[in-house]
Amino acid sequence: MRFLPDGRDATVAVVGLGYVGACLAGALAGNGLDVVGVDTNTDLVDELNRGECRFHENGLAPLLRTGVETGRLTPTTDYSRVREADVVVIAVGTPVQADGSLDSRQLTAACTTLAEHVRPGQLFVLKSTVPPGTTRELVRPLLERSGHTAGVDFGLAFTPERLAEGTAIRELSSFPIAVGGLTAASAEAAAAFWGGALKVPTIPLQSLEAAEIVKLADNWWIDLNIAMANELAKFCALYEADVLEVIHAANSIPKGNGNINILTPSVGVGGSCLTKDPWMVWRSAKDRGVDIRTAPTGREVNAAMPAYTARLALDELAGLGKDAEDVTVAVLGLAFKNNTGDLRFTPVAGAVAELRAAGATVRLHDPLVDVAEAERIFGGELTASLEDAVRDVDCIAVLALHDEFKEIDFSELEVAPKCLLLDGRAHYPAAKVQALRDLGYIYRGIGR
Repeated sequence: MRFLPDGRDATVAVVGLGYVGACLAGALAGNGLDVVGVDTNTDLVDELNRGECRFHENGLAPLLRTGVETGRLTPTTDYSRVREADVVVIAVGTPVQADGSLDSRQLTAACTTLAEHVRPGQLFVLKSTVPPGTTRELVRPLLERSGHTAGVDFGLAFTPERLAEGTAIRELSSFPIAVGGLTAASAEAAAAFWGGALKVPTIPLQSLEAAEIVKLADNWWIDLNIAMANELAKFCALYEADVLEVIHAANSIPKGNGNINILTPSVGVGGSCLTKDPWMVWRSAKDRGVDIRTAPTGREVNAAMPAYTARLALDELAGLGKDAEDVTVAVLGLAFKNNTGDLRFTPVAGAVAELRAAGATVRLHDPLVDVAEAERIFGGELTASLEDAVRDVDCIAVLALHDEFKEIDFSELEVAPKCLLLDGRAHYPAAKVQALRDLGYIYRGIGR
């Protein structure tokens, strides 16, 4: 059986309208497809229907608003609407538990409800990041409760999402999509759908499991690479070498299919993917009797960076004769990366906790985050303006360099004498660092 209609564009249901699902739904509707977006969160669905977007992502809000206004995108809590769709994309949350195993509750609930509305000829595509074997061993039997058989009555495929916050919409129209299917027909249908819907190349893989591993391999590499960069920064600090200079030079020679590509050190790694996917790798291997060591090592290195960053500031301040109990630190940027308001697993929270534990007074400022969520996570009020945040402080810690912070005129800030400028993610170039020092700031970066 063919699992896509002939002679017309597919209609799509996106199940799960969180960050990934919203980006997918907006992009598909923007490309002219009719999309039903399904989510159990009534508040989220109501916001989308009012033309509001809670996610800080370049280009996403207008895509969603236009989709709703034109009728191309229909956000709803009604799962029965998936019966209208030719393709059902599942993009629900798949967190991990403390032991690294999949917390499958959202995925199980979604597939259990979807089984009530399966019709022959549909193609189901899982996008959520999962341990290998999940599509075959969990999703398939749940959907087959419908009485229909996967690979015969309906198609089943896995295609990993590989989006980075801040550039997701651009990446949806440029990144190739890896495709694995339960059957050859399922894989062919999924490749045809994504190639036509997003106009991107597809990479066929021989199994569902191979496709599931692709995203895990990507994030395993990224997290481990950042861990190396963070330890390289600590190593460079022993010799007063600038880690960014070292990385620039080290990355100049070819290796494999490209150049050596060491990433950059920072206050730490956050977000919903890099903090969990390596643990998925580790746990999946452990369950099959293999001890994967690099995945947990990278996680442990990066998880220690918030405390290391805070201690870097406290030690530098102590060297200036400023005791922790007497200093005030302005933290600029609370999100887990630059130019996002996403606070999920933000490493900044750990750095702030360490500063407070040492007795420092901490002021918090971030124009992109949800204020109520930030105050819940950080346990303190946010300072509304940059000027109030930095007034008379002993240290400015730039822990997420949003665009709003790039043009700060440090000469105009009313800070304490010998104010420390802690660079946790700005990666200021040498000329900027010298300019800060000329203004009287004491500059310290990770490995700089």
